[in-house]
Amino acid sequence: MDHFLPTATTSDEKERDAKCAILPVGSFEQHGEYLPLITDTVIATVVSRELAGAYPLLQLPPVTVSCSHEHSAWRGTVSISSNTLQAIVDDIYRSITASGLTSLVVVNCHGGNYSLANVVQEGNAHRKKMALFPTGTDWAEARQSAGLATSNHEDMHAGELETSILLHAHPELVRDGYQAADWAADDRRHLLTTGMGEYTHNGVIGRPSLASAEKGKAVLSSLVDRFGSVLEILQG
Repeated sequence: MDHFLPTATTSDEKERDAKCAILPVGSFEQHGEYLPLITDTVIATVVSRELAGAYPLLQLPPVTVSCSHEHSAWRGTVSISSNTLQAIVDDIYRSITASGLTSLVVVNCHGGNYSLANVVQEGNAHRKKMALFPTGTDWAEARQSAGLATSNHEDMHAGELETSILLHAHPELVRDGYQAADWAADDRRHLLTTGMGEYTHNGVIGRPSLASAEKGKAVLSSLVDRFGSVLEILQG
């Protein structure tokens, strides 16, 4: 059975003896009319679960609400401040290292969490061992490896990538309608000022009509392969 939350016991973790923890960070925001508000959280959890199945990692429960201010025009979206998100990650890092682990990977699956890059960058400058995964390059390479037709930029939200991952991992969460919900908005230069409401009427920017479970499975496989270099650097 697939679980959104890790179910390991303390005995399981003692036997695993992981030195690195992974923290899934999602969001609670609109994803069109066919994907749930928890989409980013589900994807972050699925990615983390795949990584924990392939590498010795302590899988933490997800952060379920983050910085989704650009989606505030849609009912149901909830956000916290970037300061709060940073504090959560900092506190978790202090906690896991106090219990004997040596590093933390933030598995961020919401593009609006810009501040997480600063958290990781500043943390490493102060001798913490932290990483952010997947990066934009990781996503782009995974798209190419899986045969997706769209790029990170054009398929920004609730599109081919996210719909494919859910069709593979949790198809019960995908409602009908994604086949006719494509929306293009490649020029989004004022997004931080206006929010997404100025660029899409249905909450979608991308091509969900191209999604498939096979693509979602291939994307996850590619991400697992690419994670090895992250762990190697943290444990070096």
